[in-house]
Amino acid sequence: MEFLAEYAGFLAKVVTLVVAVLVVLAAGVVARSKGRKTPGQLQVDRLNDFYKALRRRLEQAVLDKDQLKAQYKAEAKAEKLAKKSGAHKPRVFVLDFNGDIKASAVDQLRHEVTALLSLAKPQDEVVVRLESGGGMVHSYGLAASQLARIREARIPLTVCIDKVAASGGYMMACIGEKIISAPFAILGSIGVVAQLPNVHRLLKKHNIDFEVLTAGEYKRTLTVFGENTEKGREKFQEDLESIHGLFKGFVSRYRPQLQIEEVATGEVWLGLAALEKQLVDQLQTSDEYLASRAREAELFHLHFATKKTLQERVGLAAGVALDRFVLTWLGRLSQQRFW
Repeated sequence: MEFLAEYAGFLAKVVTLVVAVLVVLAAGVVARSKGRKTPGQLQVDRLNDFYKALRRRLEQAVLDKDQLKAQYKAEAKAEKLAKKSGAHKPRVFVLDFNGDIKASAVDQLRHEVTALLSLAKPQDEVVVRLESGGGMVHSYGLAASQLARIREARIPLTVCIDKVAASGGYMMACIGEKIISAPFAILGSIGVVAQLPNVHRLLKKHNIDFEVLTAGEYKRTLTVFGENTEKGREKFQEDLESIHGLFKGFVSRYRPQLQIEEVATGEVWLGLAALEKQLVDQLQTSDEYLASRAREAELFHLHFATKKTLQERVGLAAGVALDRFVLTWLGRLSQQRFW
């Protein structure tokens, strides 16, 4: 037990030191980048080349020389005929959105959408690979508005969900003319939640006063430190119900086939059940869908990347290392399994 106590003390000191270093690095990054815009660049990758390289590597390992020669000859002949006919394949623009609680990826999404709208035509298609469990109302409202720009331009929009599109994530997904989900992806959570602690009784116990001064009856309804009233709770609940009503109206606008009162309960469903409730249109992974589209269309993956300074890269690497360290030790201590 004495050894464990000493080890725990040593571990706490190490974690404290790492956190202190990260704080110093973060402060340096903020100080250096304040008032300076970080440039970005749109990266475009042709996914057809990626799929072709995968197939070629497998062919080289499986087929003999004569078979490879015949295969390459047939492909060259097909490409020559296609060029001679003058036929143009439709284009598919692929975007990725991996959402956190603040929908931070919207900073890249807005530029990607602006770029593709400058070139895409109604005969093209936009595919968004979406993964998000939702987050802040205003942040996901902006993210959803970016996808709405594609619909307003009358360009077909397909949303693919492999893992999760819940709450604000589903708010984005519902804009797609076609929603494709993996069989066990999590969808739904059409609801609104807010929670905050209140330490008023603890402060009162220690004779600590906390004053809240407002101008406007409902400038502040519930607080962390002050004494909350029933009237404040009622107003806060009223605001949540209002947001929920707007959420339901938004989803109904883009998915009129839904029985909105049945699915807007805050519940989530796996893809198989979501298909029955018409939350999605098709069960398929994004890999399968894009691979099939690559046979008949030109696929372009768009990613707007911002250039990070050396300090930012160092800070990011340190943050990732700390996350892994904490998660590793939590896993060892808990030894829990999750499905």
